[in-house]
Amino acid sequence: MLTIRLQRKGKKHDPSYRVVLIDSRRAAKSGSVLEILGSYNPRKGEPQLKLDKIKEWISKGAQVSETVHNFLVNAKIIEAKKKDVLHHKKIKAKIEKKKPKEEKPAGALDSK
Repeated sequence: MLTIRLQRKGKKHDPSYRVVLIDSRRAAKSGSVLEILGSYNPRKGEPQLKLDKIKEWISKGAQVSETVHNFLVNAKIIEAKKKDVLHHKKIKAKIEKKKPKEEKPAGALDSK
């Protein structure tokens, strides 16, 4: 299955990304991309996308990662809601585990 996703490029502490078409079985760092469909520099803002190529690959059945999906929603290419990329449910569950246990009221007796 083909996937349209981000591939990190750039130096340490200065990320930039390519929007690439890649086989989903391969890692993004492998470098074996089928086609470069755009770029995104988070320091500069908006991504530069080849919208006609992206539409073509989606019509052929390529899947889109969550972040690229949100880019396409912003560009009004896809009529859908944005996806939650940060997975707040997982973060909330971790916070709940780390909360201290509730203290017993001062007048409560320990039952043994």
